[in-house]
Amino acid sequence: MSTIPLLIRLAEDDDDFILGLVTRFVDFTLPPWRRRHECIEGIRQDLLKHLEDQPANSYLFVAEDENGDRAGFIHLQRTTDFFTGRSNCHVSDLAVLPQHEGKGIGKALLAHAEDWAREHHCQLVTLAVFPGNERARAVYEACGYSTDLLRLAKPVR
Repeated sequence: MSTIPLLIRLAEDDDDFILGLVTRFVDFTLPPWRRRHECIEGIRQDLLKHLEDQPANSYLFVAEDENGDRAGFIHLQRTTDFFTGRSNCHVSDLAVLPQHEGKGIGKALLAHAEDWAREHHCQLVTLAVFPGNERARAVYEACGYSTDLLRLAKPVR
C-alpha cells in the first residue's frame, strides 16, 4: 500500500501539526457560496475540539514514517446509518503533508479506516468531499469509494 513503512497510532493532544494541515482541505475551487477563510476556521475549530476534548465516537489517528516523523492524519467518527440504524465509520478528515504526497499514505490511512470499521462492526465507511477536490476524489475512487448520496445546496439571499 504505502511506499514507506508507516506506524498509524491514536493522536495525542500535542499532535497539533494536524491544525497546520487545515488549509489542505480548501486547496481547490470551492462552491461559490463558500468562503475559504470560513471553511478554514470551521475545520480548525472542529479539529481543535476533537483534539482537546476527545469526544465519544471520535478517533484521530496519525501516520508516522520510520523516523517517527508525522506524515498525515485521519479523523474517524462512528455514526448511525439513517436507513438501517447500523453503525458506520465516517471519515471526517484526512490530510497528508505535501512532502509525503504520492507515497500511498492517504491510501494507507483509508485502509486503516476500513480495518477499524471491520473491528467495530460498521456497515459502511463514508466520507464527504467537495466536488472541486479532484486530487482527493481520485484517491477515494481508486480505493473503491463511490457515490452513495449527493448533497445539494442553494444559497438563500
